[in-house]
Amino acid sequence: MDIKKRLDTEVEKRNRIGEVSESSLDPILVAKRYNDPTISLICALFSYGNVKQIVKFLNSLDFSLLQKNDEEIKNTLANHYYRFQKSDDVIALFIALKRLNEKTTLEKIFHDGYKNKKNIIDGLNSVISYILEEYPYNSRGYSFLIGKVTTKTKGAGALKRWMMFLRWMVRKDNIDMGLWSSEYIQDLIIPLDTHTFNVSKKLGLLKRKTYDLHAAIELTEALKGFDSKDPMKYDFALYRIGQEKLL
Repeated sequence: MDIKKRLDTEVEKRNRIGEVSESSLDPILVAKRYNDPTISLICALFSYGNVKQIVKFLNSLDFSLLQKNDEEIKNTLANHYYRFQKSDDVIALFIALKRLNEKTTLEKIFHDGYKNKKNIIDGLNSVISYILEEYPYNSRGYSFLIGKVTTKTKGAGALKRWMMFLRWMVRKDNIDMGLWSSEYIQDLIIPLDTHTFNVSKKLGLLKRKTYDLHAAIELTEALKGFDSKDPMKYDFALYRIGQEKLL
């Protein structure tokens, strides 16, 4: 099997208006309704579990709260929860991001961390640190939601939801929004989830047996062999192949 040809065909097939819809759900469906980086980040961070439940929860959120005061945020979100996140966790995220937007932007914080070594992980560490400092709050649900500063790759979480957010922000096609500079595009790391992990092993693109950030980087390097300038164009295709059990 010519893997590159198979994946290129799948990319072309998926890169169309209507690929993401009410009948073919993905959290980016909600994010694209607003075309806003902060709202997109909220959509990405809650993107775990059953996709129908994810979209249902995201549709229940009033994103205009990102322009409101702390008390209004607390009162409105008092009964909102999703899986590991209690209402206090949801409230903490909204307040932290509201405060961040009052001072700067997500892209500027990311770029400040990224620019020295052109390292995506450094950029994400910069954003995660800023969010945690802006509204100090600690709970199991919030720690799961935001993640933590990553200093190693082996054994570390794959940062799937954060990497997916970056793909949405940086790439521009019929799937991704391209709201940020494209300068980051060739440095993006694949948002490795169980679908892409298993499919990539079956295709021989990934040798590593441990599901971690190191595996995500290894797979990214393999995809750069197919397209060094935009390796992430294969991510959604790999995900759909796994999700739809096409192998």
